[in-house]
Amino acid sequence: MRFLPTGEQSEFARTLHGLLGASQVPAAVRAWGAGDHGPGRALWSRLAGTGLFALAADEAHGDVGGLGPLPVELALGFVELGRAGVPGPVVETAAAAVLLSELARPGEGGEGYEGGEGYEGYEGLAKRFLPGLVGGEALATLTLPGGGPYALDADAATYRFTVSAAGELRLAAGPGEPLESTDPARRLSRPAADGELLATGPRVLAAARTALVWARLLTAAQCLGVGEALLASTVAYVKQRTQFGTPIGSFQAVKHRLADTLLALEFARPLVWAAALGLAPWEVAAAKLAAGGAAYGAAMTALQLHGAVGYTEELDLSLWLRKARPLRDAWGSPAACRAAVLHER
Repeated sequence: MRFLPTGEQSEFARTLHGLLGASQVPAAVRAWGAGDHGPGRALWSRLAGTGLFALAADEAHGDVGGLGPLPVELALGFVELGRAGVPGPVVETAAAAVLLSELARPGEGGEGYEGGEGYEGYEGLAKRFLPGLVGGEALATLTLPGGGPYALDADAATYRFTVSAAGELRLAAGPGEPLESTDPARRLSRPAADGELLATGPRVLAAARTALVWARLLTAAQCLGVGEALLASTVAYVKQRTQFGTPIGSFQAVKHRLADTLLALEFARPLVWAAALGLAPWEVAAAKLAAGGAAYGAAMTALQLHGAVGYTEELDLSLWLRKARPLRDAWGSPAACRAAVLHER
């Protein structure tokens, strides 16, 4: 099978690419890392205006603005987010929209809910939270069984959802215990164990498994975009940097290193698209494994070929270098993704 985006899908990706190219994203990333979320939230609002986050919400919830679920379109969009280095819990917000949509599928009502008083049914949860997530007014962070123990950007999130291994969906009241991160623009915290109980039971665990698959897919797409951005920056640099009177890009060793990086990204790309088309958990794990490894390899290539300047924070390259390793491990480490593939095959 040969997958190519449709004209409409390609136009959506081009729209996002143009919007992000004109949005001074590196400045927003640096502000986000310093604790100033204003520029990032402004960018978030512009992204929501394209319908990006609505693609994760089921169109059955038309009253809250859902347009999906459209995993291929969303994956194409998240490649552009990775390429631009957009800060914030973008994957988590989309995964939270998927989780709430799965819980509130039409015809399933609120049966089986085992939570506290005042509950309006699973559809009530969707109506309560999805409008803000879809419209860009609200950011969400999310932790799921199998997805890692830490919440991303809980200090900036409007909603902090957690799903326990026992199937309890809670809304945490505070950001939890802060932790250090490799990337200052990816602020981690250990989520609080208490909070408002929204729902519990097998339906929650089933919805969490679906949301985990989407989170891995969108992280893989982000990895692909980050790797492409790093490769493009490195190619441009080796054309300009000279040694012994000639651009270092003409050296055979440099060409081989760049070719290996390109091949890794190109081999990961069809895995990401196949995973978006089928959403099989093992295919998504394979795509995440390949794209994460390709992005990390692109970061190592960029760091080496940029020489000493690759280490400097003043260079915008550092913003992507710091994302590659955390994204490779987010929502499923390489070991976890290998185990998911081997379990299926």
